Amino acid sequence: MPLTNTARRYGTVSKTFHWLIALGILVMIPLGLIASDAPYATAEDLAYKATLFSIHKTLGVAIFFVALARIAWAIFQPKPVALHPDRKAETFAAELVHWLLYGSLVLVPLSGWIEHAATDGFAPIWGPLGQNLPLVPKSPALAETFATAHWLLQWVLTGTIALHIAGALKHHVIDRDATLRRMWFGATEAGNRPAPHHAAAPLAALAIWLAAFGTAYAGGLFSHDEAPQAAALEQVESDWQVTEGTLALSVQQFGKTVEGSFADWTADITFDDSEGLGEKGNVTVQIAIPSLTLGSVTKQALGADFFDAETHPTATFTAPITRTETGYTADGTLTLKGTEAAVTLPFTLDVAGDTATMTGQATLDRRAYGIGDSMSDPAQLGFDVTVDVTLTAQRAN
Repeated sequence: MPLTNTARRYGTVSKTFHWLIALGILVMIPLGLIASDAPYATAEDLAYKATLFSIHKTLGVAIFFVALARIAWAIFQPKPVALHPDRKAETFAAELVHWLLYGSLVLVPLSGWIEHAATDGFAPIWGPLGQNLPLVPKSPALAETFATAHWLLQWVLTGTIALHIAGALKHHVIDRDATLRRMWFGATEAGNRPAPHHAAAPLAALAIWLAAFGTAYAGGLFSHDEAPQAAALEQVESDWQVTEGTLALSVQQFGKTVEGSFADWTADITFDDSEGLGEKGNVTVQIAIPSLTLGSVTKQALGADFFDAETHPTATFTAPITRTETGYTADGTLTLKGTEAAVTLPFTLDVAGDTATMTGQATLDRRAYGIGDSMSDPAQLGFDVTVDVTLTAQRAN
């Protein structure tokens, strides 16, 4: 059978693209729904859920490239004529469905890929492709926006597929013509009179997409309000007042580094910047646990099995500041999730007049605080959590 199309039949390449994409979608849609509904209460549940999503994402990326190849092939191939060009409404509907299909086959996986690229952690894409996309920053808000777009577009795709199948069955069962047979592998030819193509079908497809997004926007689906936070920590009166800083953490999840930070924390610092070794002051840091953002797993991280932010909304680190021959250390105690454990934070310090700049890093074992006890396999969630602190403080007058 010839590889290319003619005005009366589809070639082998077009048919292969058609049925390959159909098979991919047949797997993709239920797989995505099953993965979304899968529980993640235990380590085994989470590993299973991540695997389902990895399969879903990887297959979605594959369909994206197959769809692009299918569209490129269609551009340079003649399209077999409609079998009933005199049925203007039916011919228009068929053309509209095809435009919706082509667009959705690109937009659905692309929106999901952008969501994946904009966030950190959980269910990597398998294969040689990176987890990131050019011009797509790490942004929870951007990820949520494209997650909503992905959800909307997949329902447009699902409805379009239903119409496509219904039309094919109508031609095969009621009309008893060669529409369906012409797309199956074989030498079926049919159609004599070409039907004119108008701009109305692609414009109508565009109108449907805009209507879907407009309805979703009006309904508030694109309004991603942040989860309610605990009351902000009160500012402290300190000998050195923090003017800017970052309290960040990172952990390995399924072999990938997931990074996050706490937006609300305070530092009460007393410090003597005179020469000499030994104790130079002390520091007390309070952290609002609900202010944590940790990529796509923020809600899970704040849950009872991890930080348990509702029951334990604050953490406190208290330590003396000691100057050593190699630098500074804050060797103290971190109280987190109702548990105290010793923590040593080595740091560098640069004091210029009344301004001090500090950078430090500590490594904690999450198991010491009962965080993620159900995740006993470090390949799923690493035991070590790296904490990075940077701040600039001004001497109080």
